[in-house]
Amino acid sequence: MSFATWLGFLVAAIVIAVTPGPGAVLSMSTGMSLGYRPALAAIVGLQVALLAHLAVVALGLGALLAASDEAFAILRLLGAAYLVWLGVQKWRAPATVPGAVTPDRGRSLFVQGLLVNLVNPKAILFVAALVPQFVDSARPLALQYMMIAATLCAVDIVVMSIYALAAANVGRWLADPRALRWQNRVFGSFFVGAGALLAVAGRSG
Repeated sequence: MSFATWLGFLVAAIVIAVTPGPGAVLSMSTGMSLGYRPALAAIVGLQVALLAHLAVVALGLGALLAASDEAFAILRLLGAAYLVWLGVQKWRAPATVPGAVTPDRGRSLFVQGLLVNLVNPKAILFVAALVPQFVDSARPLALQYMMIAATLCAVDIVVMSIYALAAANVGRWLADPRALRWQNRVFGSFFVGAGALLAVAGRSG
């Protein structure tokens, strides 16, 4: 991969990362309600799922998913159901102020981030459509995929961290129980809405 090609991929990665989606909602929701450090656990989960998507594409399974309406529909419905479930849990969550991150909470947030990206079929299809355009088959593939993975994850961590930090700063001004309940319900509604949109959307929707 030449420098010019990598630069083009970097720009594409930034555009992808800043486009609001379930990952951004999760980062902002966690940052606002719990603070940045807890949100970081969810952000790491998002990156692990992103690496899984890249592995799927590298193995050629992304094309199989793209060609299978049944596989796409099943994964789409699973992803939609999970987002709706997250929304309901967020809506019902108690109004708590940011505090220490216990190992159990950190693992829970990591799994949330992992599943939010992992069961989103459009994320896989988007990676499957984007990545091959920047891969030079005449050069070592492993090194190119490592560069792509490092670039995607680095950009996404920075962007999701900005979302989470901005939300955390706002959350400090809204730390009373009534405001926290409002935050939970707003972000819960966002998750449910994202799940509903994913459930009814087609491949190009």
